[in-house]
Amino acid sequence: MRKFAVLLYPDFSLQEITCLTSALTIWFGEKIDFIASEKKEYVSEEGLRVLPTRTTAEARITDYDCVILPGTVNPLPALFDDGLIDFLRGGMQSDIVFAAVSSAPILLSKAGILNGRKFTSGYFMQMADTFAFVEKDNFIHKGVVEDGNVITAVGMFFREFAEAVLRRFGYDIGKEFMRDKPEDFTEEELTFYWSDEEYQEFLEELKAYTD
Repeated sequence: MRKFAVLLYPDFSLQEITCLTSALTIWFGEKIDFIASEKKEYVSEEGLRVLPTRTTAEARITDYDCVILPGTVNPLPALFDDGLIDFLRGGMQSDIVFAAVSSAPILLSKAGILNGRKFTSGYFMQMADTFAFVEKDNFIHKGVVEDGNVITAVGMFFREFAEAVLRRFGYDIGKEFMRDKPEDFTEEELTFYWSDEEYQEFLEELKAYTD
């Protein structure tokens, strides 16, 4: 089993990472740690309230194969969160895959992870003008950019972002990851059955509600 982590901070975007996280957990049975600098409630930009499973003080970044950074409409709290940035810096000179979408690449820039690397991002370009640690010459205006162990993406390409990360780890996601249209499927393909073993497990679980 590989180890994945998602970083949490104020106003993080679920929408930009759920194609990736749902595929990892539901399709491939991976476990994800949700890490934040404090053991407190974080509210996503959609309004969902989330508690981290570990803090940056409790976790060691080099224990993970991949660290996923969702975008945020309000990047400043995370950008000036020293615990979070120091946690990311702990992954420098490692082969951890850093996967950052939308505004999140600016966190990698501050941590030094993007030094000398090509990247993209969905933040407004004035952000790059404001902060000297952003290497503007390496900014590539494409939907998804991969350079070494870093994968960055613009938020609107969340599906392509997920696909890039999953393919990086060799998961079998087919040729058209989450791109098939409803009318492309037959009635048989849209009729679902458990295996006999799975159905028996369901019936056992059901007893707790019906007995």
